[in-house]
Amino acid sequence: MNTTSSSTKHFRNVLLASAMAFGAAGYATGQTNLLSITPSHAEAVKVQAPAAFSFGDVVEAVSPAVVSVRVEQTIQPANVEGDFQFDRRGREFLEKFFNNGPRGGKRDFRRGQGPRKGNSQGSGFFVSEDGYLVTNNHVIEGGSKFTVVLSDGDEIEASLIGSDPRTDLAVLKVDIDKKITYVDFGEKRPRTGDWVVAVGNPFGLGGTVTAGIVSAHGRDIGSSRYDDFIQIDAAVNKGNSGGPTFNLSGEVIGVNTAIFSPSGGNVGIAFAVPAKLADEVVSDLIQNGSVTRGWLGVQIQPVTPEISESLGLELKQGAIVTTPQEGSPAALAGIESGDIIMAVDDKSIKNPKELARVIADYEPESKINLKVWRDGKAQDIAVTLGELEETQITSNTAPKNSKKRNLKRLGLQLEETSDGIAVLNVRPGSKAEKKGILQGDVIISVNGEDVTNLTALRNGLKSARSAGRKSALLEVRRQNRTVFIPVPVKRG
Repeated sequence: MNTTSSSTKHFRNVLLASAMAFGAAGYATGQTNLLSITPSHAEAVKVQAPAAFSFGDVVEAVSPAVVSVRVEQTIQPANVEGDFQFDRRGREFLEKFFNNGPRGGKRDFRRGQGPRKGNSQGSGFFVSEDGYLVTNNHVIEGGSKFTVVLSDGDEIEASLIGSDPRTDLAVLKVDIDKKITYVDFGEKRPRTGDWVVAVGNPFGLGGTVTAGIVSAHGRDIGSSRYDDFIQIDAAVNKGNSGGPTFNLSGEVIGVNTAIFSPSGGNVGIAFAVPAKLADEVVSDLIQNGSVTRGWLGVQIQPVTPEISESLGLELKQGAIVTTPQEGSPAALAGIESGDIIMAVDDKSIKNPKELARVIADYEPESKINLKVWRDGKAQDIAVTLGELEETQITSNTAPKNSKKRNLKRLGLQLEETSDGIAVLNVRPGSKAEKKGILQGDVIISVNGEDVTNLTALRNGLKSARSAGRKSALLEVRRQNRTVFIPVPVKRG
């Protein structure tokens, strides 16, 4: 039975007629195989792309301001026997290692060989049209001659204007008779995640550009009390030191200073001095050749939760004064050991690092107000700051002799002296050792109460336990400074 509808037959007839017509046309024009239908997607897929993102514009604008810095140094050789105190076997090893090399010859490692020249290099960037440029202090440190290599290859001798080891910044100057491209420090702090571009001289390859993002702020890498680095993941290597990191507006957001690298090469963790700090330091160096900072004159340590608990405080931030230096602005204003500095001119202080940075931002002779916690209450103390400079350090030695006792619960062997209670020995693995008490420490107070004998010490620990506290706060004199150490008072 034929089930095909008349309409279907009609469609097939039309299709066949059309094919025959195309075939005839193809025969007439000499073309063949036109009955093969070409699929609509035979061509490669093409998508209309958006405008391409590129760092090209910012790099083109700022690169002429970035330079290579070459430093010539005079290196004084070490007196191997005197400076390093090698024993006979060590000296024999050095003589064997060096004297049997490809050049042969004999060297005497018992005395220096005379000064020699050394070279190092880093990066820098111009910050003014009259030739001032910024680099790192560790790039120029010990240098006797400085050469700046411009982006066009010209080499110009530079002079050192000033340096600041505390922030690892330095300023050089060149005298040049052609126009200089220079850059500005950014006023706006970059956000974590913002794009950045680093330009510098890694491994002597001048004019190298790398890109990445801001990874974090406020990094403390232990280089100085003023650590407040920006962390970036743009590739930074040896030779990038002193070079700039830019935002996409061509402003300097940081001066590349250090990297974290187990291997010595880039692993995506680099640190830059923030633009705000760098701008302030560079301005001082250009104007004065040095940096002036406010000076309070205290030794301080963090306020830990244990210290807060031992004093019965809710406060878990600030800086506790271990020692006001004799004759310092702090001592003259009446700051005492055990005071907790909570704020400076209404600016809250989180930790000792922040206190150091805040005080350093003031000019010498500035009058400030400190909010401190003392004797269970907050009070304000007016201080006139001095100028920060190197201070003389003296050592403390405690007189010997008197009663010797063991404080078994903490693992301490103690001795009464006229200056306090000296720690003669700390049992390995004891509670005292875990809290950081060292042999030679002198305990001078417990929870703010002076102790001159072992009975007073035991009573102080007992009082803290009776008050329901987990710890008692010991004030400990250690060599040339004082530290506060919370020790457990609960049994068990």
